[in-house]
Amino acid sequence: MSAANKKRGATAIRSQSSFPRQHLWIAAGLSIAVILTATLIPSENVEANRPAVSALASETIEGKHDAISSDALLSEIAVVSTPLLPEAEEPEPEPQWAEHTVGNGDNLSLIFSRAGFSDRDVYNIVNKGEGGKALTRIFPGQTIAFLADDAGDLQALKHIVSPLETTVYELGDSGFSSRKEVRSPEVRTTWATGVIESSLFMAGTDAGLSNNLIMEVANIFGGVIDFVLDPRQGDTMHVLYEQLYLDGERYGDGNVIAAAFTNQGKTFNAFRYTDANGDSNFYNEEGVSMRKAFLMAPLDFTRISGNFNPRRMHPIYKTVRPHRGTDYAAPRGTPVFAAGDGRVIAAGYTKPNGNYVFIQHGEQYVTKYLHLHKRKVSKGQRVSQSQIIGTVGSTGAATGPHLHYEFLVNGVHRNPRTIHRKLPKAKTLPEAEMPTFLASISAQRLQLAALNTEGTVALSDNSAPESPANTSP
Repeated sequence: MSAANKKRGATAIRSQSSFPRQHLWIAAGLSIAVILTATLIPSENVEANRPAVSALASETIEGKHDAISSDALLSEIAVVSTPLLPEAEEPEPEPQWAEHTVGNGDNLSLIFSRAGFSDRDVYNIVNKGEGGKALTRIFPGQTIAFLADDAGDLQALKHIVSPLETTVYELGDSGFSSRKEVRSPEVRTTWATGVIESSLFMAGTDAGLSNNLIMEVANIFGGVIDFVLDPRQGDTMHVLYEQLYLDGERYGDGNVIAAAFTNQGKTFNAFRYTDANGDSNFYNEEGVSMRKAFLMAPLDFTRISGNFNPRRMHPIYKTVRPHRGTDYAAPRGTPVFAAGDGRVIAAGYTKPNGNYVFIQHGEQYVTKYLHLHKRKVSKGQRVSQSQIIGTVGSTGAATGPHLHYEFLVNGVHRNPRTIHRKLPKAKTLPEAEMPTFLASISAQRLQLAALNTEGTVALSDNSAPESPANTSP
C-alpha cells in the first residue's frame, strides 16, 4: 500500500468519541443553521421535519456518534422554535358617564348640583366654552351626562338631545370646546291598509299607523275630502311610508311616500315628489297638486252638527237667525286648523262668538273660527294652511263644544261645503317636468294599484284586506 493511500485511509477512519477540529466547526455551523431555520418554522412542524434533520446530521457527521445526538439537538430546536406569545393587554376601561334626565322645572344649576358640580362649572362651559350657550336650551326628557377625572373635576359633558343628536363638551388646554355627533337612522319602506268603519282615525289606528301619520294622510287629502262628512263605511286607504330604525330597533316614522283613498267608489291617489326648485309636495298621477287653496274642513275626525242654513232657529236665543257657517261638534281641545294660507285680521273674545279668529286669504276670501277654547295665534300673524290656530271649545253663545266655521267671498257668506267648487284650480307641474315626475312615481303607482286590487278582491269576499307589517329594507 502506498504512502498516499495510507494517508487517505487514515483520514477516513476516526474515533467515535472525538472529531477533527474542522468537522466540529462544520457541525457547529450546520447546527446553528438548523436552529435558525427551525425558529422560522412553527413548533408543530418539528416532528414532521425530524427525518430530514436527522439525515442531514448523519451525512455531515458521517456515522454514529454520542457527542452530538440528533434527538437532543431537535429537542433544543423545538424549545428555541416555540414562539413566545405576547402578554394579553387588558382593555382600557370605558369612561364612566353619570347620566341625569332633565325634569320639569330643571335648570343647569340644579342638574349640575345633583351631579356634584358647582355653578363655576356651569359658568366655565356656558359662558367661557365654545358653543356653550346652546346648553342653556334644554327640555324635559333630554339627558345630560357628566364625566369626571380621578380628582372629581369635570372633564366632559354630553347633551343628548335625542338618540340621533348629541353635543359633547370636552375640557382642553384653552377651556371647554364642543362638537356635535349626528346619527342617521336606517330607512325602510313599508305599507298599511285600512278600511273605514267609523272614522279615518279609527281605521288608521287599526292599520297600525301612528297619530302623526294619520294626520298627515288627512292633510294630504284635505283638499279633496272632508273627513268629517265625506267618508262612508267601507271606504279604504292605502299608505306607503318610511319607518326609521336605529341599531336595529324601530325608532319612528319617516315620510309618507304615496297614498290612496277610495271614497264612495272614487279613488284619489297622491305621490310625494320634490320638484326642480327642491320643494316637496303631493301630486296626483296627472301632476296636479293635492294641496288646494283651502281645506275642505278645518278639523278632522269629528261629526257635523249643523250645516249652513240661512233660516235656522237659534238654539239659545230661540229666534230665526241665519246660520252662515258649518258647525263641527268635537271634544274640547280638538285642534283647529287654518283652512288656507293668510294673515290673522282679528283675534279676541265677544259674548256671542266667544274666543274667535278671523283670517284673510288674499284679496277675496276670509275664514272665521268661533267658540274656541283657546286661541293659538294673534292679530297680524301670518299663518299657513293646516297650522293650528286654536282648539275647539264652547265659549260664547254655544250649547256645547264645537267649532263654528264661516267662509266669506268678497264680504258675502258662502256655504263652506260647496264654495270649493268655485275656487281657483290647484297648481299643476310644468309640462317640461312631467317626464321626470312620471318616472319617479312609476314604482309607487304599481304598488298602489296592487294594493287597490287586493282590497277590491277582499271586499268582494266580504272580508277586510289585511295589513301585514310588510317592511322591506
